[in-house]
Amino acid sequence: MLEIMDTTLRDGEQTSGVSFSTQEKLSVTRLLIDMGVNRLEIASAKVSEGEFLTIKKIAEWAKVAGHLDKLEILGFVDKGISLNWIENTGCKTINLLTKGSLKHVTLQLRKTPEQHLKDIKYDIFLAQSKGISVNMYLEDWSNGMLNSPDYVYYMLDNLKDLPIKRFMLPDTLGILNPNNTKEFCTQILTRYPKNHFDFHAHNDYDLAVANVMSAVEAGIQGIHVTMNGLGERAGNAPLPSVIAVLHDQMKIKTTINEKMLNKVSRVVETYSGQTISSNQPVIGENVFTQTAGIHADGDNKNNLYYNDLHPDRFGRIREYALGKLSGKANIKKNIEALGIELDEKDMIKVTNRVIELGDRKEIITQEDLPFIISDVLNSNENEKKVKILSYALVLSKGLHPTASLRMEIDKKIFEQTASGDGQYDAFFQAISLIYDKLNKTKPILTNYRVIIPLGGQTDALVQTVISWKFHENEFKTRGLDADQIEAAIKATEKMLNLIESM
Repeated sequence: MLEIMDTTLRDGEQTSGVSFSTQEKLSVTRLLIDMGVNRLEIASAKVSEGEFLTIKKIAEWAKVAGHLDKLEILGFVDKGISLNWIENTGCKTINLLTKGSLKHVTLQLRKTPEQHLKDIKYDIFLAQSKGISVNMYLEDWSNGMLNSPDYVYYMLDNLKDLPIKRFMLPDTLGILNPNNTKEFCTQILTRYPKNHFDFHAHNDYDLAVANVMSAVEAGIQGIHVTMNGLGERAGNAPLPSVIAVLHDQMKIKTTINEKMLNKVSRVVETYSGQTISSNQPVIGENVFTQTAGIHADGDNKNNLYYNDLHPDRFGRIREYALGKLSGKANIKKNIEALGIELDEKDMIKVTNRVIELGDRKEIITQEDLPFIISDVLNSNENEKKVKILSYALVLSKGLHPTASLRMEIDKKIFEQTASGDGQYDAFFQAISLIYDKLNKTKPILTNYRVIIPLGGQTDALVQTVISWKFHENEFKTRGLDADQIEAAIKATEKMLNLIESM
């Protein structure tokens, strides 16, 4: 079976601005193994004392859990220094970084191929004596195949019979395309049929996934990926996209549990601080959202606009966007999701209003629909069960922020004051005190996000998006205002009215 090696915690951590803590590295390691990744490259040797202690802790956990053989550490040709570092962490596999192009050997190391080969052999035999398995990177292999193939073959001819478990072929600078990836991998596999080869893609030309596909077509036995495509420069081949291509386009089975991809992706997004693009395949927020009305209509007619990437495969749901491109089918899909029924006449009114709001570039969500429907069908403000009537937020240096709140619930007035860790927290604590007195269940806030338009000035409108969990229901509400706290309060009022009907 094709091996999946994830290097999020090593190559992915080379993303500018990314640094994982000990607990984060351990958490991601466990999640990736639970998801079915075969191997994990979790660090580079000799980075720091802190990294040493982190890897030692991960190795201790992996040994007890029976996963120590899945952990790999990048090491260097350095007369055993990296090997000693790895041995002392408790890990058992080195990914030895050697030079895969003549240019790297002569210009970076300032050595001859013969000298480099001698140094490599020293570390390989030393690793064997220590009981450490060796995988070997041929760094800059893609340039080597393009400009100095004789050097690549010289190295492999002299190393192919040594105790090296895997040879790893990196497109270090992301310069390959699907055609020459397949050509070069085929040449290597034909010449060395008894050896195991991995392919390691970079995404500088946005071809990493396509190049992985070509390498697998050539017969490569292992591929390297990162969660969310993290990595230097333009990053590495993203694991979710690669898995989708392998499973659907190539009909290749892997050990990856697809339903965990979105969950693990979000954890890595949080830990890394690198936001996932909304249109990123498989894991992007919008990739299972239909916008055009004709597409929603087609989904109602035997799923005409579905492909094999069903959202439920990845633990997600299909959504239908609301805006100026919406048709009746989009509106119907969203209304059905809310459990609301409208006749044909009212549906036309609601559709027209959504399109009108979309033309004005207002943000429209499924959670807004009940309020749009209420407005269109001549309902009035009095039909809201919960209203935030007034509030005062106080922020003072050296003191906890406080919020005083006056709200109406089922036409009864309630007032409360509370403090919190921030102004919004104080506001929500005040609501919580009121709901506790009324023995009303409150939702759990699971995520809080503020969106400011690119290039926005200090007076720009901001959108606050809050994710909630209420019983088994998970949903989002949004508020729009020049002040992010007021936007959050609007989003909270929407949430309070929504849960009244749940």
